[in-house]
Amino acid sequence: MTNQGLDAFAAWVEDLMRERGYDIDSPRGGGKSRIADEAGVHRAAVTRLLQRQSMPDLETTRRLARVLGVPVRDMLIRSGRLTAEELADPHDYLASPAPSAEFGRRPTLEEVADLLGVPADRREMFVRVVEQFLPSEAEAGATQAREDRRVLVETAAAAPTAD
Repeated sequence: MTNQGLDAFAAWVEDLMRERGYDIDSPRGGGKSRIADEAGVHRAAVTRLLQRQSMPDLETTRRLARVLGVPVRDMLIRSGRLTAEELADPHDYLASPAPSAEFGRRPTLEEVADLLGVPADRREMFVRVVEQFLPSEAEAGATQAREDRRVLVETAAAAPTAD
């Protein structure tokens, strides 16, 4: 990591700390101690980061992300350890339909196995195991019917009444 990268990451983390109410500018170090305690890390690790001396290790990064309320993914990308491509968000991929998929169609378990990189010789086992955790079609239909009723009730309740 370059000094410029460490400086940019530390500045971003400092801003997060201040936004979350940690008084990291106090000469007595109360905010640094507080965030270190809440994250369960050594105060020295926080101090070294804020003084641009060193990047925190992976576990410290993970714990700071939790306390600061940001995804670990963002911390790793901002730190320069990994790129966004290396940490592709699976939700982004699954949220948009595949080019060959019908819009709004759920992927099959075989397609999910392919997306996850399950080896071909283990796909059948993958499908059988995952199927055990999915609701049956009857259960899924009942769940959808309950959701439809809930939406209708909420819509009716929110509709303006004639006076």
